Amino acid sequence: MVNIDLKNQQILQELSRNGRISNLELADRVGLSPSACLRRVQELERSGVISGYRAVLNPAAMGVGFVAYIGVGLGEHTKAAQEGFEKAVQSAPEVVECHNITGTIEYLLRVECADLSAYKTFHTDVLGTLPHVTSITSYVVMGSPKDLRA
Repeated sequence: MVNIDLKNQQILQELSRNGRISNLELADRVGLSPSACLRRVQELERSGVISGYRAVLNPAAMGVGFVAYIGVGLGEHTKAAQEGFEKAVQSAPEVVECHNITGTIEYLLRVECADLSAYKTFHTDVLGTLPHVTSITSYVVMGSPKDLRA
């Protein structure tokens, strides 16, 4: 396990803002020499603290105008029911996140669609046809004043 000291925290914060920052600029921002900064970044990568780099996509530019979080309850709490549900959402391109959670429902999904009509089709033709699904509660995103996901 790598030590996450103040310098490593600063490095991680800068990289989470911009994963394409040059090592020279990163070193300058965190107050390290370029070689020391590179060694730290490589160690963070090697240890798995940094597991990859991603492009941040603009949903609106890709035709996504509707985002909702959906709570899904299952009627059976078996491994087979969970595996079946998880397999079904893996093949649904509208589902961009699927979390198995505790509480009164089993899953929380983040769904992105072109518009309300596309969401209704997904809700009816995908979620509505899955066995063991007994409840679907939609929470429509009206705005995201803070979203730190890469």
